[in-house]
Amino acid sequence: MTYDLWYWDGIPGRGEFVRLALEAGGIPYRECAREPGADENTLVEDLRSDRRHPPFAPPYLVAGKMTLGQTANILLFLGEKHGLAPDSLEGRLWVNQLQLTIADMVAEAHDTHHPISASEYYEDQKEEAARRASGFREERMPKFLEYFERVLDGPQAWLAGGKRWTYVDLSLFHLVDGLLYAFPKRMATLAVRYPNVMALHARVAALEALQAYFGSGRRLPFGEGIFRRYRELDAA
Repeated sequence: MTYDLWYWDGIPGRGEFVRLALEAGGIPYRECAREPGADENTLVEDLRSDRRHPPFAPPYLVAGKMTLGQTANILLFLGEKHGLAPDSLEGRLWVNQLQLTIADMVAEAHDTHHPISASEYYEDQKEEAARRASGFREERMPKFLEYFERVLDGPQAWLAGGKRWTYVDLSLFHLVDGLLYAFPKRMATLAVRYPNVMALHARVAALEALQAYFGSGRRLPFGEGIFRRYRELDAA
C-alpha cells in the first residue's frame, strides 16, 4: 500500500516526524500537498472533504479507507503495521508514551514565539515571547532533556531498549535538531549535560536508511513553523 501523507508544504513541522518514520522504514507514500499542481487550497479542500473520521488538522495519513490524524496516533499505527515499534503491547504503549512526551515539548517550543495567539504575528507578542522563552530555556528544556537522558541506558541505547531503533528515536532526533536550530546558544550549554541524548541524535543522523532522504531536496529546512530562530529568544 502507498499511503497519502497530508501536511503543509514549505515547513518541516509536525509532518516531519511522520516523514522520518516513512523514510527510515522504506514505506511507500505520497506527499500530497507537494504533488505537481497542488497548493495550499488542495490541502484545505481535502481536509474539509466528507470523511467518516475527519482529521482536525494536518498531518494526517490516508491508509486505504482509514484516515488517521494526530502525529502520535499516525506513528502508533505505522509502528505496529511496519515493525517500527516493539512487538509487545507494553512496548508499543511505552514508545507511544514517549512520543506524546515529545509532542508536549514540541508544543512548548512553538509557544515560545507565539505565546498569546498562533494567528497573530510574532512581532505583536514579542514581550510575552521573551518571558515564555526564558522559562522554556531555563526550566522546561532541562526538565524534558533530563527525562530522555534518564530513559536512555547509555550512549549506545535506543529509547525502547533493544538493538534497533523505533520511530520514537527518529522523533527525538527531530526534536533535538529543532532545538539546536532554534536555541543554539542554550543547546551548546545543555548538550554536555545530556550525552546519551546527543549520542542518539548523532546515531539517527548517521542511519543508512535515512541518508537518501537527508541528501534529497525533499527534506525541508527549518525556518517557519514550530522551530524558529529569533536571536533575542536564545541565551546560554
